Amino acid sequence: MIDDIDKKILNLLQKNARISNAEIARQIKMAPSGVLERIRKLEKKGIILGYETRINHRALGLVITTLILVKTEDAVGSTEIGHKISGIEEVQEVFYIAGEYNYLIKARVSDTDGLRDLLKKLGSLGGVKDTRTTLVISELLETLSLDLDSIHIRQKNTTKDKK
Repeated sequence: MIDDIDKKILNLLQKNARISNAEIARQIKMAPSGVLERIRKLEKKGIILGYETRINHRALGLVITTLILVKTEDAVGSTEIGHKISGIEEVQEVFYIAGEYNYLIKARVSDTDGLRDLLKKLGSLGGVKDTRTTLVISELLETLSLDLDSIHIRQKNTTKDKK
């Protein structure tokens, strides 16, 4: 699926998504056209999902980060309420989880009034039975980057066994 050159390209993009193809090419000693072709293939395969700008939430006044467990009345395997939760503007991440609760969400709000309003929004969704809220004191690590050199990337078997 991906080789060592793809890993190098992905590592550079994870560090700086604004890096130019020419700069990637210079760093990995490859032609810019080859880098562009590889990036397009990685996008087409769904390995590169998109490019985002990281914003300092505190600088915008969103000083409270909260993790909220949500228990619902959803049928087993249903994620209907999770999709509704995803539409709430304060919510940044929604995880469908196994266990006593159905979802773990991460949200950012400006103050305790904002947190109260968020909890009211969750409570107003039909089917939400219970929530458990945890306030984050500080973020010690928050990243979307993957260490591609330390993980084994499964290769799809595209050839049939010949007997």
